[in-house]
Amino acid sequence: MDAFYASVEQRDNPDLREKPVAVGGMHRGVVAAASYEARKYGVHSAMPSRTAARRCPGLIFVKPRFDAYRQASAQIHEVFRTWSDLVEPLSLDEAYLDVTEPLKGPPSATLIARAIKDEIREKTGLTASAGVSYNKFLAKVASAAEKPDGLTVITPAQAPAFIDALPIGKFFGVGPVTARKMQDAGINTGKDLKTWSKEDLVKRFGKSGAYYYRAAHGLDDRAVRTSRVRKSLGAERTFGEDIAEPDRMLERLRDIASEVARRMAKRSFSGFTVTLKIKHFDFTVTTRQTTSAQPVRTEAEILHCVEWLLYHAPAPPEKPVRLLGITMSKLLEGDDGVGRQLVLPLEPYSAAGKP
Repeated sequence: MDAFYASVEQRDNPDLREKPVAVGGMHRGVVAAASYEARKYGVHSAMPSRTAARRCPGLIFVKPRFDAYRQASAQIHEVFRTWSDLVEPLSLDEAYLDVTEPLKGPPSATLIARAIKDEIREKTGLTASAGVSYNKFLAKVASAAEKPDGLTVITPAQAPAFIDALPIGKFFGVGPVTARKMQDAGINTGKDLKTWSKEDLVKRFGKSGAYYYRAAHGLDDRAVRTSRVRKSLGAERTFGEDIAEPDRMLERLRDIASEVARRMAKRSFSGFTVTLKIKHFDFTVTTRQTTSAQPVRTEAEILHCVEWLLYHAPAPPEKPVRLLGITMSKLLEGDDGVGRQLVLPLEPYSAAGKP
């Protein structure tokens, strides 16, 4: 979907149409989505709200309405399922579809993509962009090539030239940090990436190097999966003012732990690894992690682990904090209903990183 959250807001509020809109980030947070009018000024998702406001003086901040986004998402995914049984959701507004054997329509992925775009617009009033190709990597990259309201097709014959000309930052799976590392190594386009051997890419970029090698050569044999295994679940909060006292941090973490526990219970999940995310006033990020021998699922259990991480792994934060988050991983589905006593000391892992 095109600027999904912002587009829903503009659809539902005529006063926002054709104006620069940012969803979220109203004071000290970050932008969750930006309209195309705002993107012209360099505003994008995950940007601090203050930076966004400086770049776009007339920017209108809108509070997120996730119920509205989920409702639109349900309509969109319902459209997907009328065309194919093989639908792999990636998020509320994005999915892979395998239309090798469509449920209806012509035996043409391009015509099906156009029909899906038209049907989404008719049912939701929103625009979507589609990428059509013979594998996931190329379809994903193609979907972003002509936004908004785009339709890009990459045939097997077109793929080598398309990849050669693709800027390295546009490769799916290459984030800003990796893109800078690649540029430092002289890799600016797919053509540059193709000159590297698989062994050299792995040596330089770790195990992801094998993926970069395959992507550069248009190789991706991943199937469209109709179900995905969830690897983590969490929540975080950005505060209106920096917090310096650990006891106040713990109070804020109590609410976050409650939200995480609610989400865990909704999906009948428990988890073994608890991660505490701390973003300081200067935007540096520290993560503290511990793994329990017993599955963790309730608010009290999560808070028990987080309190220990906050105070003892290795010590309370020394700098004021603007954001706290809790993530559960190593998830286990199902609830045995048996009470457990978590055993201390838990073994911590502490790592400081850049934002």
